[in-house]
Amino acid sequence: MAQIAPDVKTASVEGLKTTQEVTQKTVTGLGNLVKLLPSGTFFLFVFLNPALTNNGECRTSNKYLTAIFLALCGFACCFSWFTDSYTDKNGKIQYGIVTNKGLYPLSGSDTSSVNLSAYKLRPGDFTHAFLSLIVFAIVALLDPNTVNCFYPSFETTQKQLIMALPPVVGVVASSAFVVFPNKRHGLGFPPREASEKS
Repeated sequence: MAQIAPDVKTASVEGLKTTQEVTQKTVTGLGNLVKLLPSGTFFLFVFLNPALTNNGECRTSNKYLTAIFLALCGFACCFSWFTDSYTDKNGKIQYGIVTNKGLYPLSGSDTSSVNLSAYKLRPGDFTHAFLSLIVFAIVALLDPNTVNCFYPSFETTQKQLIMALPPVVGVVASSAFVVFPNKRHGLGFPPREASEKS
């Protein structure tokens, strides 16, 4: 059997190693951004995106289904910031939609023990919704299956952007989340701890 000289490297092996390094750095950066997303929406994306994109080998129908799915997930990311939860007098967690007047309950439970007007809409809700949408867009649009489905040549030609974008967006979003701290525990977020309940 013929041996290949150890100092000879094929271009395809080098390209594969570089692609794997870029992918690993991108996944690490995206992992930090995911903390800013509603968990239910993110897990739904992680589980369904490979099936809808046919693991990145899209046909036209896959592209339409994936685009609709990404739009719905983006809407869910935004909408979840306009929801909140409270504990009713029976100790059950109830959810509602945040409005200018307070919380609009989604269930018909007794709200006499809770001051729903304390859950009014705030400017930070819009900031969180917008940044959550941006973070989701970065996570979704840089996902390898999405990249291969919608713009397959992007991964090889724009490696610098793929590596730099998640940390930059993460810094901007994290800074805004510090300026506008989140006190909501709506749909897709963990419920309030006992010490947080008012």
